[in-house]
Amino acid sequence: MGRKKKDNDEKKPNSRCPDNTAFKQQRIPAWTPTLTPESVLSTFFVIGLFCLAVGITWIVATTNVKEIWITYSDQCTNCTKLRENSSNSEKPCTCTVNFSLKENIQGDVFLYYGLSNFFQNHRRYVISRYDAQLLGRNVTTKESIQKGSYCAPFSAYSDGTPMAPCGAIANSMFNDTITLTYKPDSAAAIPVPLLKTGNTWWSDKNVKFSNPKPQNDLVQAFAGSAKPPYWQKPAFALDVQDPNNNGYINDEFINWMRVAALPSFRKLYRRLSRVQQFSDGLPAGNYSFVIDYNFPVSKFGGKKHAILSSLSWCGGSNMFLGIAYTVTGASIILTAFVMLAVHLKKRKPKKKLFSNR
Repeated sequence: MGRKKKDNDEKKPNSRCPDNTAFKQQRIPAWTPTLTPESVLSTFFVIGLFCLAVGITWIVATTNVKEIWITYSDQCTNCTKLRENSSNSEKPCTCTVNFSLKENIQGDVFLYYGLSNFFQNHRRYVISRYDAQLLGRNVTTKESIQKGSYCAPFSAYSDGTPMAPCGAIANSMFNDTITLTYKPDSAAAIPVPLLKTGNTWWSDKNVKFSNPKPQNDLVQAFAGSAKPPYWQKPAFALDVQDPNNNGYINDEFINWMRVAALPSFRKLYRRLSRVQQFSDGLPAGNYSFVIDYNFPVSKFGGKKHAILSSLSWCGGSNMFLGIAYTVTGASIILTAFVMLAVHLKKRKPKKKLFSNR
């Protein structure tokens, strides 16, 4: 008698077959749902009602958001014309825009600046930055910036002095200064306290941006570099009063470096400090924006906006998601009704087991 053959399930040393396990041999139990009219229709109705409920709730919450939108580039025509010529960039220009609140804006109030027709999503613009420099690795040589970044032509000056920060994004940073004044009567003008810190993502402030060393002496840390050509002051002087808001960790700079996906966008500029008569928000009355007008927009047909807004649990005044959920939910429910009608019309009649004699 010859030898007994080995069990076929045993794996040979040089075999390419998978291991004899339930997972690799696809012997794991599986559940295959049986699609019946009842289960499909009930699923459609549940999903449709859920989307409809979310959409209506979102729209109701968004309508409660109060927002004041002022296009100040149209009202500050003198400053707009002055900034059309780059030779006037050093000449100061201040503009005052008056407006009124007909009702109180209670709770937290946020001040945004908005830009229209400014394409931060252009590919060449998006990559024009040097993350190693923004992490504070003290890159101050022309060769290292040109080798490790896409900052050109905003990487260094003709004499070899590197720009800090480099790149087109940093160079085009929004630099208007906006202050808010409350006028309870014709004779008084009270500055509205606004917070300039705490307006960024935690990950940006603490992970993606850091000042070069020594951080306690930014003038020395940025020695050997120069500000971008469109900046009015160097990076170490963005906020000399607050060392935690200066240099690369400046909130306005960080928010600007997070590029927008659409040509019309807004970015957070300030938050209301809820103290004294502003503890409950902004009271109704007369206000004015006092703007140091620096950022030119007429050359590319853009506009600038100042926006005061409250927030709800779903964010600001944007009904897109609410409308999208509502339309989707209504479409699903309508489809479910159509399927139900087809099912009732086409279903087969039940056979009678017994006949009447």
